[in-house]
Amino acid sequence: MSEAKPGSDPERLPHRGRDPGFRFAQSGLHSRARLSGREPNTSIMASIDRYIFRTIFAGFLLILINLTLVIWITQILREVDLITNQGQTILVFLRITGLLVPILMLVIAPIAIVIAICYALTKLNGDSELVVMNAAGVSPRRAFWPVLASCIIVAIFVACLSAYLAPWLQRKMAAEITRVRTDVVSNIVRPGAFTSVDRGLIFHIRERRGENQFQGVFIDDTRDADERVTIVAEYGQIVQRDDNAFLVMRDGNVQRRRSKERDPTIVVFDQYAFDLSRLAPAPQATVGLREKYVWELAFPATDDPVFKLSPSQFRVEFHERVFAPLYPLAFGFIAFAILGFPRTTRQGGAVSMFAVIAAVSTLRLGGFAGAAIAATTPATLILVYAMIALAIGLGGFVIWRGIPIDLDEKLDLAAIARGSVIGLDRLAGRFNIRLPTRSMLEGLERSD
Repeated sequence: MSEAKPGSDPERLPHRGRDPGFRFAQSGLHSRARLSGREPNTSIMASIDRYIFRTIFAGFLLILINLTLVIWITQILREVDLITNQGQTILVFLRITGLLVPILMLVIAPIAIVIAICYALTKLNGDSELVVMNAAGVSPRRAFWPVLASCIIVAIFVACLSAYLAPWLQRKMAAEITRVRTDVVSNIVRPGAFTSVDRGLIFHIRERRGENQFQGVFIDDTRDADERVTIVAEYGQIVQRDDNAFLVMRDGNVQRRRSKERDPTIVVFDQYAFDLSRLAPAPQATVGLREKYVWELAFPATDDPVFKLSPSQFRVEFHERVFAPLYPLAFGFIAFAILGFPRTTRQGGAVSMFAVIAAVSTLRLGGFAGAAIAATTPATLILVYAMIALAIGLGGFVIWRGIPIDLDEKLDLAAIARGSVIGLDRLAGRFNIRLPTRSMLEGLERSD
């Protein structure tokens, strides 16, 4: 394999078909960078940045889409009554529940980016690419640039979701669900079934003949305790007039029977209109806390009924919206500070990966707990901000100073396992119990 000249195009350098890390090794730029104490040239670093960014962001999108779909499927089961009870089509069901997807991404995106960063750094270390980059003079803080860029993009995405898009979608979804649940036409039109539309009001449609046209209409109205009304008609049609809906029936009769009278009064009609608009409950006019935009939380209206009821919840919700875009940044600093330094293939990464999971979980659960307590103790919000700032500050200090956190070397799991086996063998020997400790120790030696 021929040597490439320094400064040549990195895309044309001979390599093993893997990544830009091998291009560094073959171009000879690493020795030159070491001798000069400077970073490799700009074109090579741009190629490396694109490679790392592409690896992280592709993983982020894949994880985000898959996790969102899994959680979305579990959430839409709560609204399955839109089909079973409300008589809606599958397209209406998917259109309404599809509004949940961006809302779920708001919670999943920070988790997806930290998983993608851990995957990318583990891959770079497994293929010895971080080792080659370090030998070429690429400092950890320089290698952190594409990781930081991906975290900033995710943070902007989360900020847009939390500030505007998620509240708007929640408002739209609430309006759609209310419209469907108050749609008297869809509640009535169930051929062959006796449907209780309101307490004491039963509808029955024998057959549907077309768009809002029916045959065989039966209505039994006992809402008035002093009078029972029964309507039977051969044909019926629902007519919309502005915001009102009427069931216009033809060729039927109305039977009215008062509680104090023995015989009913029967009236035969050619056409009779029944007002359906009175059956629809009034839509909810109050906008919920989660449905408010971030500026409505920051500057609430004094006459807002939700604000009057619980002003502390307004404060907590506003700060949660501010926290949201900070978590991807904090998670990125934590993951790179622990996993972003080169290590040999003999050094395991289990302890470091567990440390990332523990740190990220502690920070996120601390945020949840702080927001929950802040409703009664607002000072806990300062602790949440301090936790996020501490994670970013410590991570940035470790990355900037190039201080490797090699937890796997400090916590030698193989040595701990051998010590545990030896201790177990000694304990069993006191009770004259024979254990296969020799084979266990041999297996540990082979694994090393």
